Amino acid sequence: MGWKTLDDMDLRGKRVLVRVDINVPVENGRVTDDTRIRRIVPTLHDILDKGGKPILLAHFGRPDGKRVQDLSLRIVQPALAAALNRKVVLVETLEGAETGTEEINAADVLLLENIRFYPGETDNDPEFARRLASLGDVYCNDAFSAAHRAHASTEALARLLPCCAGRLMQAELSALEAALSRPERPVGAVVGGAKVSTKIELLENLVNRLDLLVIGGGMANTFLGAMGADLGKSLLEPDFFETAKEIMT
Repeated sequence: MGWKTLDDMDLRGKRVLVRVDINVPVENGRVTDDTRIRRIVPTLHDILDKGGKPILLAHFGRPDGKRVQDLSLRIVQPALAAALNRKVVLVETLEGAETGTEEINAADVLLLENIRFYPGETDNDPEFARRLASLGDVYCNDAFSAAHRAHASTEALARLLPCCAGRLMQAELSALEAALSRPERPVGAVVGGAKVSTKIELLENLVNRLDLLVIGGGMANTFLGAMGADLGKSLLEPDFFETAKEIMT
């Protein structure tokens, strides 16, 4: 295992920036499935038990670097507080997190407002990453489902602070390591998502290690398009038809 976990970190009195994925489905202003929230609870409880203060970094939807009220994490805050059984304070701006208030300083858990409200997040901007790093002493990534993106809160930030994997990330990486390094044959994988372009390296790595690779979700459209299927206005990426053909051969 080539990565550090929470077991390797001294967190007492430390501010821990935790990248999480709580991009949950919402209807009429209420969370309809809190699975992703419940899956990060062990990590946050561990940090609290070790004397650390979790400061959560998360995205919600695609606001494209602008503040969109309907994509505020305020919608998610009550479900997160209920799952943790702790008070969770939403910090609406980076400036608020930097200067602090009595409520912010006294809170057990802080939730920074939607990290994608800032264009520096998806641009993987070094200066934005440095601002984030100034808010913490340790970085913990527990967002396996977002870790393939080279964004400020997933890539640049990890270079600026002592870092480790959260419990969810640890479990996912351990399972992936076991599947790729010592698989029981035959071994297969089901890979889904919207775009091939964001998973090229993963697919190219997997295809030579597996006996069966199943492509699902919107990604499948690009493979079907490469095979000559007429998909009308469905999402697909013609620029990756050749790559899809190489993966299939």
